[in-house]
Amino acid sequence: MIEDVLSGTACVRTARQGHLGCIILDKPKRLNAVDLEMATGIERALAAWRDDPSVQVVLLQSSAPRAFCAGGDLKTIRDVLLADGPDHAFELMDRVYQTMLHIAQYAKPVVSFMDGIAMGGGVGLGGHARYRVVTERSIVAMPETSIGLVPDAGGSWLLSRAPGGAGLRLALTGGRMNGVEAVAMGFADHMVPSDSLDNLRGLLALRPVEDVFGLIRPLALPAQACTLEEYDPSASLEHIVRGLECSDQNVAQTDLQDISRACPTSIFAAWYGWQHARKASSLQEAFAIEGRLVRYMLGRPDFVEGVRARLIDRDNAPLWQPSMLAAVDVAALEAALTS
Repeated sequence: MIEDVLSGTACVRTARQGHLGCIILDKPKRLNAVDLEMATGIERALAAWRDDPSVQVVLLQSSAPRAFCAGGDLKTIRDVLLADGPDHAFELMDRVYQTMLHIAQYAKPVVSFMDGIAMGGGVGLGGHARYRVVTERSIVAMPETSIGLVPDAGGSWLLSRAPGGAGLRLALTGGRMNGVEAVAMGFADHMVPSDSLDNLRGLLALRPVEDVFGLIRPLALPAQACTLEEYDPSASLEHIVRGLECSDQNVAQTDLQDISRACPTSIFAAWYGWQHARKASSLQEAFAIEGRLVRYMLGRPDFVEGVRARLIDRDNAPLWQPSMLAAVDVAALEAALTS
């Protein structure tokens, strides 16, 4: 590959190989946590290649195998929130969301190699590309309920289109998917061995993208999506939780523990977000729905507390306000969705 100087940022590199333009996320010590600087670097590359006939395909990848992108830069968002308030914090997040939408709507085919960790904002960057590749090292999730936020970055669009109630389960519990599960849930299109990514990139540089992916043998997916009957899409959140409480299945009890540890308001917000995303007619509409929920959550104390407990002090003992599902102000949450 021939290195380019297009991004203008320290955390994004670009390179050319044949007719392939490569955008390389290069912040390995932070697991490629996406922030405004990274989004700006991606935007500059997309703008430079938009009308360049020598670039026919764009590849989004990581410089290191551990993570494609582990999520948003939550510590920075927390700092901005505390210093400048929720409106400014949301503005920074929304500018990154616009880059994710740009990737999804880009005129030329975009391929993402979601090798390693791809969570939250990582799903936002890679999960809306036209061709999405995972490997045996991939770990894919939308874990926002554990930090006092809500599935965002277009994650609700993907979650709401997973088979049956499987996406609802992942939205509430923040459950992780391996590569096979990510394909089955609609978060990815192809799974390949990680040691074949270099060869795949070489093919993408020389051959038409449709031909390249036509050569990949379809993955043998599970006969049934990994879900539980308790996650009935038409049931209320209260009914789902009661069903888990009454179940004697170990997996149901594990889910119940995950939900009980998560932020109660986030659980309700995730349920509402999933329900509304099911009715959305486009990814852009789903982003707008998520934006209203994110704004609401940033105006509450839970996100600051969740990031403190999970990422700063790491005591994993957040003090949620309120601490129980029964005490969540559902009316205020519903009002935020319609504002």
